Amino acid sequence: MRYMLLIYSREGTADSNQERAIALRHRDVMNEARTRGIFHGAEPLQPTTTAVTVRRNGHEKVLVTDGPFAETKEQLAGYYILDCASLDEAIAWAGKIPTGCQGGEGSVEIRPIRTMKVAIEGS
Repeated sequence: MRYMLLIYSREGTADSNQERAIALRHRDVMNEARTRGIFHGAEPLQPTTTAVTVRRNGHEKVLVTDGPFAETKEQLAGYYILDCASLDEAIAWAGKIPTGCQGGEGSVEIRPIRTMKVAIEGS
């Protein structure tokens, strides 16, 4: 089953040396997952200052607001998509992912990816 591992961390808490060390640790995790044939993608996200949230008000009106949808101490920083044999395996991989915070703060949320049952036109 494919799992999305959502990485949450505090923005702006790492200095440039820490950011480089964290990036190298991410590279190591991605390379190991690639070698094992379970890697399907990973990307960092731009800061929450670049985010917009889109909501629908009823069936007609679309409301767009700046920023993420919730105020939290940690922000969604990036993700991995891995094809793991079990949730236990996904948990083991999540334990390898650096969260990018000083003092090791941060978390990784694991969500199974549902298979689309409806054909998407043009695919």
